Parts: sequence; C-alpha cells; structure tokens
Amino acid sequence: MTRIKLEVEKSLEKNAEFYFEKSKKAKKKLEGAREALSHSLKKLEQAKKQRLEEEEKAKKVERKRAWYEKFRWFHSSEGFLCIGGRDATSNEIIIKKHMDKDDIVFHTDMAGSPFFVIKTKDKKPSEATIAEAAQATASYSRGWKTGLASADVFFVSPEQVTKEAKSGEFVPKGAFMIYGKKNILTAELKLAIGLKDDVTIGGPVDSIKSQTDNFVIIIQGNKKASDTAKKIKKQLKGGSMDDIIRMLPAGGCKIQ
Repeated sequence: MTRIKLEVEKSLEKNAEFYFEKSKKAKKKLEGAREALSHSLKKLEQAKKQRLEEEEKAKKVERKRAWYEKFRWFHSSEGFLCIGGRDATSNEIIIKKHMDKDDIVFHTDMAGSPFFVIKTKDKKPSEATIAEAAQATASYSRGWKTGLASADVFFVSPEQVTKEAKSGEFVPKGAFMIYGKKNILTAELKLAIGLKDDVTIGGPVDSIKSQTDNFVIIIQGNKKASDTAKKIKKQLKGGSMDDIIRMLPAGGCKIQ
C-alpha cells in the first residue's frame, strides 16, 4: 500500500498540486530513461553487427589459400590430394609442373576433359580413391554439360603421358598424348559441396561425405551456377559464394 505524506499547514489543493508536479517530473524522467535505454540497445546492436562483420572479414584475410586451390581439387576419403585442370592452361600446368612419377593420371576421351592427378606421395591409394578421382574427372568433363548420366574414364601412370606426338600430328595446349594400356572404369556424374571448419569444399560425393556432415549433393539441371550457389550457401548456412561457384561444373546443375 502506497503512503502519501501530507503537509498539514498546506491546503488539500496545495498538497495535490505538489504531488501532481512531482509525478510529472517522474514521468519525464521515466520517458528519458526509456529513450536512453532504446538508444543504448540500438548502439549495442550496431556494435554487435560491426563486430561480426569484422570477424568475418578477419576470417577471409586470415585463411591462407593452399597452392592447389587455384585448380579443381579435393581430398579423397583416404586423405589423398587430387588436383584437376579448369581449362587448357591449368591442364598444362598440372601435368608439366605438379605430376610426379608415382602419381596416377585421369582423363576421358572427350574433348575439353580435365586431367586429374592423384598425388600419391609414395603411398598406394585404394579403389575408393581411384573411384573418387574418376567421378571428379567425369563430372567436370563436357559430359556434364551434354547430360550424360555416366562416362568412361581412364587412368594411367605419368610415364604414359607426353607432349610428343606421332609424325604429322599436333598436340594443342592442354592436351597430351597417352601411350600404352589404359585402365578404364565408368563413373557416375555427381558431385557434393560441403562446409568443413568454415571452409567450402567440393568434389566426389564419398570424398565430401567422409569429411563433413554439412553437405549437399548436386546433379545435372538447368539452373544457373549463381542461383544454385545461393541455394547451396543457404542450405549449408555458410560458405563463400565465390568458392561454391568455382566448385560447380560447367553447365546447369541443381541440388538433389
């Protein structure tokens, strides 16, 4: 129960006027406090947003890209680094500068196919890594754009790959002659893109599955790369739009 102190020497009207003025001042103070609180909350929200933006920028600046990220790349489910060409120039660079004698080289007989190389580092990959490299080679080949469900891929040893053409033949930039026996297998055209430790990764489905639970599978479709990338980023709840687009194959695609 609220108690009000009345001054007996003053009339009832004077006492009422005193408390009325007092309540007006209290109301103004309350309104001022509310405005100050609202202003402080807005400033706090702005500071929080700015801090998050700065942290995001810092992440982008801090992450130093590996040398192989200029190519198509993925780590197999067994941990082998696999690199592939994006075009004739990168095909040429991979074979001439980054292929070692114990590596395994993948290609298709289709024009415009990438060369993929498993970097073995003196270790022998199993059939799992072989199959994953074949899927990457097929998926990033022209077969994706033409709508093939699967494609034949061959793999050979580095000594079978050369620029030396037969008499009267010409080997264009990004292409190489393959001599000797080819090991052929059929691969499904399908890829996955995921997020691992805030880094966007993409490649054969089993490879990405083995590294993260946060991934989507992409198949052939008629959606533009930018539209598909936006949906992938939303579904992954993160990732770089630029990196996602770079990992998509040429031609339309969609999320499975």
